[in-house]
Amino acid sequence: MTDVVTGDAVVLDVSAAAFPSRMAARLLDMVVQLIVLTVSLVLIFKAAGTVSQDATLAIITVVLVLVIVGYPTVFETLSRGKTLGKMALGLRVVADDGSAVRFRQALIRALAGIFEIWSLVLAPVALITSMVSEKGKRLGDMFAGTYVIQERLPQRRNLPPEFAVVPPPLAGWAMQLELSGLSDRDAEAAGNYLRRFYDLRPAARDALGLQIAATVAAQVGPPPPPGTPPVAFLTAVLAVRRDHELARLSAQQATPWTGSAPPQQPVTPAPQQPATPPPQQPATPPPQEPLTPPQPGGHAPPR
Repeated sequence: MTDVVTGDAVVLDVSAAAFPSRMAARLLDMVVQLIVLTVSLVLIFKAAGTVSQDATLAIITVVLVLVIVGYPTVFETLSRGKTLGKMALGLRVVADDGSAVRFRQALIRALAGIFEIWSLVLAPVALITSMVSEKGKRLGDMFAGTYVIQERLPQRRNLPPEFAVVPPPLAGWAMQLELSGLSDRDAEAAGNYLRRFYDLRPAARDALGLQIAATVAAQVGPPPPPGTPPVAFLTAVLAVRRDHELARLSAQQATPWTGSAPPQQPVTPAPQQPATPPPQQPATPPPQEPLTPPQPGGHAPPR
């Protein structure tokens, strides 16, 4: 698998085509080209008596260019990266950023193919380059900024029913299972093992199960109960992981939409209530003057 970032900044996981698939598609295209070329040359030589030798050579040159260069260029441009051979094998040529191949890129690949595919000198170089490249690129792909992907993959089998749920003896342990450290690659390996469980021979099945279970156990916690078979352990881990993913997707769907707000309806203002005055703090009484006793002999107030 390889990550492709499209022009819309969307990360895609696509599978680069395997070398045997690319080679088979190339051979099918060469068979088609050789058939067209043979039929065209037969017709040209039949009509050679009616035209000059120079005209015949010119026609042969044009036919060679159209068949060798025009065939892949036209097909890959019009079908967005496919020739007849690639259609048969489920392959497609794409740009390095995941976008559809353009005419210029298809033409560069076709011109490089003259020396890589039809020439005995550079054919071994193209073969070695395609085998050692991470994305299976031949020289024409390197020049054009393209590579071939496996567009049509075989349908993956479903898990057997007994491997789709947590085994009852592990139900309590599965409730406290922590899966944040489990990588997608190891989870996929465990799923493939369970899908092919009944196709494997017992010795290979046990050895592979122990190996995958040890890898998965190092990434999850807590450890399974002592004596847990690898197949039961992997079944529980994948079932809990699937339940977590379903719960996460359900939570995302239940989250209110936070995009642009819909147009708001006019709101009738509510009648205003009189403002409640804030509670008054009790006034601090002013400091009192000390009382002066009446002087003797003064005027006494009436009683």
